[in-house]
Amino acid sequence: MKKGVIISTLVASIATIAMISCDRHKPTDSSTSGITTLICDASFRNIMSQEVDVFEFTYPKASIMTYYTDEHSAIDSLITKKSSLIVTARELTEKQKEYLKSQNRNPRTQRIAVDAIAIIVNKANNIDELSIGELREIMTGKAQRWGDVFPSKLGKIQVIFDHAGSSTVQYMTDSILRGEKFSSEVYACKNSQEVFEEVEKRKNSIGVIGVSWITADMQSADTKNRSMQEKVDALQKNDTSAIDFSERIKVLKIRRDNNPNAYKPYQLYIYEGSYPLYRSIYVTTTSPNGSLAHGFYSFLTGFIGQKIILGTGVMPAVVHPRMVSLE
Repeated sequence: MKKGVIISTLVASIATIAMISCDRHKPTDSSTSGITTLICDASFRNIMSQEVDVFEFTYPKASIMTYYTDEHSAIDSLITKKSSLIVTARELTEKQKEYLKSQNRNPRTQRIAVDAIAIIVNKANNIDELSIGELREIMTGKAQRWGDVFPSKLGKIQVIFDHAGSSTVQYMTDSILRGEKFSSEVYACKNSQEVFEEVEKRKNSIGVIGVSWITADMQSADTKNRSMQEKVDALQKNDTSAIDFSERIKVLKIRRDNNPNAYKPYQLYIYEGSYPLYRSIYVTTTSPNGSLAHGFYSFLTGFIGQKIILGTGVMPAVVHPRMVSLE
């Protein structure tokens, strides 16, 4: 009798342990609940912070732990398993994809937007446009004073970027400099917001910045003070309204060297390809279907996620561009 009790107790204990073991292997989150980590290129902080706020408001049981860093560190975090979800300005290389697959971590990548690189100057500057060639001369130091590119009484040009390792710097290196080096008069701030603020203060400065940091909507106190429910309600609607850039700085028109027409980085011109300084934004995940990371990945490519991007001045991947009153 005692032996039977002991055996029954042992079987029950083993079953309990097995149940606990199985529970440990079950996903601890769902596509709308749990905790996950997102590593994002700091150039896109203005966009992604809004995406996360709306997602977490819509799904209160979800928590997206977001960290903003340089592009290289974001991709490295995916490779080293520090995160299964990243947002960057480029896709993984074939070598990186093959490595992840060898670790049974199949990467999925989706383009979520096209970002324009805006060139901004102080409002006191009388210049209105630059060609790609003139921009290159400024970046390399061949044109050191504003009078070298346009009749102006302003002095030595000060080029301002967000930070030395940013994807914005990498874009200008790859697309504009064409093997040449930056001038010694190129300065790095800590982030994109500082670029905006420094250009606003310095008459001789020229800033290189993602377009989401200069839209009037993003700089509006009224927009920031709206309740999250009001923002979500507005996102549910199908209508779109015109946007423009902050009046605190001047946004330059940019033209290709073989084109007499210059354009500002409005969404319509990004969409058409008329504005020459643009790059894609990608989200990449190695997380399984049904996980919170995959849920946010899907949210970014869905209607609401794309509408949020539309409101930042960046060109969403699937939502049509806003029509604007052009000069």
